[in-house]
Amino acid sequence: MKIFFVSLGCDKNLSDSEEMLGLLTKNGHEIIDEEEKAEAIIVNTCCFINDAREESVETILEMAEYRKSGSCRVLIVTGCMAQRYKQEILDELPEVDAVLGTTSYEEIVKAVEEADAGRRYQEFKDINYLPDTEGSRILTTGGHYGYLKIAEGCDKHCTYCIIPSLRGRFRSVPMERLLAQAKDMAEKGVKELILVAQETTVYGKDLYGEKSLHLLLRELCRIPGIRWIRVLYCYLEEIYDELIQVIKKEKKVCHYLDLPIQHASDRILKRMGRRTTKAELQAIVSKLRREIPDMILRTTLITGFPGETEEDHQELLEFVDEMEFDRLGVFTYSPEEGTPAAAMPDQIPEEVKEERRDELMELQQEVSLDKGNARIGQEVLVMIEGKVSGESAYIGRTYGDAPKVDGYIFVQTGELLMTGDFARVRVTGALEYDLIGELADEYTE
Repeated sequence: MKIFFVSLGCDKNLSDSEEMLGLLTKNGHEIIDEEEKAEAIIVNTCCFINDAREESVETILEMAEYRKSGSCRVLIVTGCMAQRYKQEILDELPEVDAVLGTTSYEEIVKAVEEADAGRRYQEFKDINYLPDTEGSRILTTGGHYGYLKIAEGCDKHCTYCIIPSLRGRFRSVPMERLLAQAKDMAEKGVKELILVAQETTVYGKDLYGEKSLHLLLRELCRIPGIRWIRVLYCYLEEIYDELIQVIKKEKKVCHYLDLPIQHASDRILKRMGRRTTKAELQAIVSKLRREIPDMILRTTLITGFPGETEEDHQELLEFVDEMEFDRLGVFTYSPEEGTPAAAMPDQIPEEVKEERRDELMELQQEVSLDKGNARIGQEVLVMIEGKVSGESAYIGRTYGDAPKVDGYIFVQTGELLMTGDFARVRVTGALEYDLIGELADEYTE
């Protein structure tokens, strides 16, 4: 069948989508990029926060129109929203022919076949099952970088988060499976591996009895063709000395960590169910910067959490000003049905949440611009992402920039560069979140 695939939500969901695409093509199906010509449409959904849920619903309804008229005869819904609202989807959307839960995506081929035969299909394996597609995967990121999902689920149970109920308890992917997948990705041209999970820092503890992310990183560094290895979603309280030393000493591991801290007020952190205090956050960040001076730190914050006072907000502003994170994103709190936080008193009005978010982002713009200006004159290694249309310039990323969430460096040159190339670039200017540069005299890498 000709299949159109829509992947919504996070990079972890994208990894699942790529596994499904691999299984479909392995079994003779054709992936196309024109929904109006598709015989089957698959939507891998997200519902982490309200905006993601609305996007998933709108996409399903949009794709359902092709199911009613046109060449599409099969519509399948998978992922987090399918897991959370399976019965509602089955009851209220007769256009949907099959529904798969978060741990059932390896059944995608069967779902297509059953639906095409006219049988409505659903599969929801145990929430703590760990799927294994045996290495089938189609990369959708352009081929020069790719996401390696090293674990599934989460044991933290933050009061605002529904992930444990949708993705199950934390369970690590066995190291041999990850190394085989990484080697396959390298052979397909991937030069940057990005390690993702709901939480990467406790990788291996369930399988091997101790945190083993540092051991995995060492093994990944031995794979030919991989130039950069980036680690996302690290909980600060789980960072340990062996991991810091591997990041410090292994040349392929980017001096970059994503540390989702969510807040800095001890009172709000406790209400969130987080396991750190502001003092502990400060101590760990200081240690990372002391051990690895060129470390780039990214974090995310939630503003407008139930009970957050103006004093809590001011404390967070002061913390951001003091810590000077290199990269920072802010989400307004989204109450999720079934979570403890949604039932808490003192819910904050949306306009207050948005005002506080904007204040934090304005402050971060100043921090980011100052950091960018400080890099003018430096030479940096850049991975080329593509060409700027109609101009003699390219878009690239430094080791301090993760795809899709961080900034870029715009490289002005008349030289011919290709996506995935590495080049040395001299920084000549800075914007709030991006850099401007030109090729260094000896730019070839």
